[in-house]
Amino acid sequence: MSNLPLSGARLWDSLMEMARIGATTRGGCNRQALTALDGDGRALLARWGAEAGLQLTTDRLGNMALLRPGRDPVRRPVAIGSHLDTQPTGGKFDGVLGVLAGLEVMRALHESGTETEAPVMLINWTNEEGARFSPPMMGSGAAMGAFTEAEVLGARDPEGIGFGEALESIGWKGEGDPAALRDLEAYFELHIEQGPILEREGVDVGIVTHALAQQWFDVTVTGVESHAGGAMAHRRDALVAASLLVASLEGIALRSGGDGRATVGRIAVEPSSRNVVPAVARFSVDLRHGDEAALDAMAAALRDRAAALAAERGVTIEVTPFWAFPQTGFDPVLAGRLREAARARGISFRDMPTGIGHDAVYVARQVPSVMLFSPCHGGISHNEAESITPEWAEAALLVLADAVLATAGIGRD
Repeated sequence: MSNLPLSGARLWDSLMEMARIGATTRGGCNRQALTALDGDGRALLARWGAEAGLQLTTDRLGNMALLRPGRDPVRRPVAIGSHLDTQPTGGKFDGVLGVLAGLEVMRALHESGTETEAPVMLINWTNEEGARFSPPMMGSGAAMGAFTEAEVLGARDPEGIGFGEALESIGWKGEGDPAALRDLEAYFELHIEQGPILEREGVDVGIVTHALAQQWFDVTVTGVESHAGGAMAHRRDALVAASLLVASLEGIALRSGGDGRATVGRIAVEPSSRNVVPAVARFSVDLRHGDEAALDAMAAALRDRAAALAAERGVTIEVTPFWAFPQTGFDPVLAGRLREAARARGISFRDMPTGIGHDAVYVARQVPSVMLFSPCHGGISHNEAESITPEWAEAALLVLADAVLATAGIGRD
C-alpha cells in the first residue's frame, strides 16, 4: 500500500475541468479526435503535466507520452494510459478517467518527492474512439505494429479530411517514432466498465483478465431501384433484404452462447428517396465473442444467412471483412498486483473480461499489460448520460496507484 498523497477530490475536479472542453447541452462531451477541441484537451493535459514536472514527447501520430524519470537508468518505463477523445455524444469519463487517474498518480509522486526505481509514464493515445476516423484505437494500434503509419495518416473522415492533415491542423503532430512506445516494462489502463456488472453486484473494481475477440464487416446489399407505386411481387428491394439480415444477427449472437454479441451501428440506403425502392443498402456488422471458434461460427452464420437471403430476394449481398483482433489475455502478474492492492485497502473486486476494445488490447501484443474497471451507472457509456461517483473513481485510483508503484518500485537510499 502506497503512502502517496493521492487526492480523489483533485482527480474529480480535474475530470470536471476537462469535461468543460467540448461540453454538450445534455451534460456530455463532444471532443472527437483531432478536432480543435481535442487539441484544447491535449493542451490542458500538457499544462498539468508540466506543473507535475513531467517531460512531454509527442510522436508522429500525436500520441502523447509524459515521463517521470526513475532512479534506475536501465529500467524501462511503467506506463499508465488511456485516451481523451470522445464520441460525438460521449460522456465525461470514458477514457478520460484513465488518463487523469494516471495524472493524479504523477501529481502525488511530484508533491511527495517520491522516487521510483523505474521511470513512470502517462500516455494519451490518439483516436481511441474511431468516431471520426475509423477503425478505432489507431494511435495504439500503429505504435504496436497493427497498422502502418501510412495507413493511419492516410485515413479520412466522412468529410474527406485526412488524419495527417487534421493532426497537423491542431498542432499535435510530433517527431517521435510511435514504435518507441513498445519499449515499456508494463502498461496499466483504468477505464469505466461500460457495463452494469460491477454496479449491480456492488463491487468496487474489476480486474480485467482478457478481451473478447472481435470481427467487423461491411455489408452491401444490391437490388434494383424502382418506383414505389410498382407491384410488390416484382420488387428486388435492397433495404428489405438488408433488414432481414440485420434482424437475424440477434439470433446468431444468442445462439453462440453467453459471450456472443452482434451489433449494426451504421446503415445507409441509395438512392434515399421517399418514393423509390432502394437499390443499395450498406451497413456495418460488429461481432464479438470470448471464444474464437464461436466467433468464427458467428461470422460463418452471417455469410450463410446472407447467401440464403440473396437467393430468396433476388439481390446480391457482399460481406467484406473490415477489421478484427483476436482474444487477448492480460498479464497475470500485473493482474495479481491489482488484486493485492485491492485486498490491502479493503476494496472489493472481481475478475472479468471486457467485450469492448481498448488501447490496452493492442498494447498487450507487445508489452505486459492489464486493465482495471471502475463501475458506471447502469452500464451506460458512449452516451451523454454516462456517470460514475467520486467514490468509485477514488477506489480505482488507489488500486491503480498501488499496483503501479509495486511494479515500478519505490527508490531506496
